[in-house]
Amino acid sequence: MKHKHVLAVAGLVALPLSACGDDGAVAGAESGTTTRTVLTVLAAASLTEPFEVLAEDFEAQHDGVRVELAFDSSATLAQQAVDGAPGDVLATADEATMRSAVDGGAVVQGPEVFASNVAVLVTPAVNPAGVTGFADLDDEAVTYVVCVDSAPCGKLAAGLLGDAGITHEPASFEVDVKAVLAKVTTDEADAGVVYASDAVAAGDAVRAFDIEGASKRRNVYPIGTLEQSDEADLAAAFVDLVLSADGQEILADAGFGPSG
Repeated sequence: MKHKHVLAVAGLVALPLSACGDDGAVAGAESGTTTRTVLTVLAAASLTEPFEVLAEDFEAQHDGVRVELAFDSSATLAQQAVDGAPGDVLATADEATMRSAVDGGAVVQGPEVFASNVAVLVTPAVNPAGVTGFADLDDEAVTYVVCVDSAPCGKLAAGLLGDAGITHEPASFEVDVKAVLAKVTTDEADAGVVYASDAVAAGDAVRAFDIEGASKRRNVYPIGTLEQSDEADLAAAFVDLVLSADGQEILADAGFGPSG
């Protein structure tokens, strides 16, 4: 039976790290509200939709807990975790960026792989450039965008472009995959390389095309708890939810592949 959640979740807080508190509690004395424990989850931008649903589920299962979601490029989040930025859980879009966090001493439990993703080509729904496949990116008349090569989505795109022998350069390199998708959905680019899950999230706003060989270059997503967490038990519980059957169903509904 399909999970009944919607992906646009009211009441969750998706904030940059600078907006997250240094401790795990929200003081409510002045307003008369009950003190709530904050769990901060740092997650790759491509995880936005399913992690909003997972955060809602986690809050429903843990009275007095609020989940704050900080989405960004995996490389940025991993470095911030190593630098000791506030956080309890880290989920990245590839193993290399997670390894940098592990090597930097930021991850104390895990990491465990929980999902996978493959790259697809997307165009605006109206497809003004008449793109019909990945090879069309070599046409000088086609403007396309990809992630910066420091981000997992950028490394993936660079590999696929090389495999296909495409020499026409992207019009821009975006900070993360959601920025690539935004360029396409706002008609600022004829095409973009994003994850399959992003095409699902965009729905009728884009047309998606498979990329030959993409399955051989799939990314896997690891998750772990952070050394600086003041809520180690809650952090481990959130990881358990992501790895659970319910968590896996939410990820599958959002277009992610299995971890294995």
